[in-house]
Amino acid sequence: MLRRCILAAALLATPLADPVAVKAQPACAPRVADSELVKPRTLVLSTNPTLPPMQFVDSQGVLRGMRVELGTEIARRLCLTPEHVRIEFAAMIPGLAARRWDMINTGMFYTEERAKLMQLVRYEEQAISISVPRGNPRSIRRIEDLAGLTVGVEQGGFEFRRTQDLAKELQDKGLRPITIRPFDNFAISFQALRAGQLDAAISIDSTGKEYDERGEFTRAISGLFGTPINFGFRSKVLATAVAQVLTEMRNDGSFQTLLDRHGVKAFDGPFEVVGPN
Repeated sequence: MLRRCILAAALLATPLADPVAVKAQPACAPRVADSELVKPRTLVLSTNPTLPPMQFVDSQGVLRGMRVELGTEIARRLCLTPEHVRIEFAAMIPGLAARRWDMINTGMFYTEERAKLMQLVRYEEQAISISVPRGNPRSIRRIEDLAGLTVGVEQGGFEFRRTQDLAKELQDKGLRPITIRPFDNFAISFQALRAGQLDAAISIDSTGKEYDERGEFTRAISGLFGTPINFGFRSKVLATAVAQVLTEMRNDGSFQTLLDRHGVKAFDGPFEVVGPN
């Protein structure tokens, strides 16, 4: 696992198109015009592959995970060639605005702030977990048990802001403050936890559960701040087409089958575009 984390961190240093995802052009007619895309007949998706089993780089350097599979299937149904770009989360929204990719596919949590910046399509439900060294030596069972400890989290995202909320909650209760250590991505954060530099690491429920089941870390707390996950788009036309594909996948059962295979909860509402007019 350490090899995987190191490899993932290295691959995220510069944006890379995943080589196995760039295949021959589909034979069918694209459902989205080239004018809505960064590259003709291609769906360019950005991902931060540091959250197994949702998105990660395997020991052979291949991009895998539920969201990678979902993005590839969406491209196939749109009759577009998928191209996955590995990049840190902090660069994703600026990169979308700069037309470096068409779609953010990295498990981005829904917020009203993001709905003002881009087109969003909600499709998944997630929450936040707190992972600790194996066996939970500090007996962390509730948020108050984090008082005075050092916690690692990826910087700039929903998880980072919610960790700040937890820190404020402890402070408001008159408890010792927690030290928040921000990292460029989740893989580095878990490396620091493994090395004994942290008392806990914040991630999504799916990743906390995966590490716990592998026997690498213990998931001490889960289910915090449950919130929908969404794709992000610059183009409302493309976002609408993706929402239609997701609806088709829900109707034919393939969407639920994919999520069930990874133990993920689907978004309860309709697949629709939310964002600026």
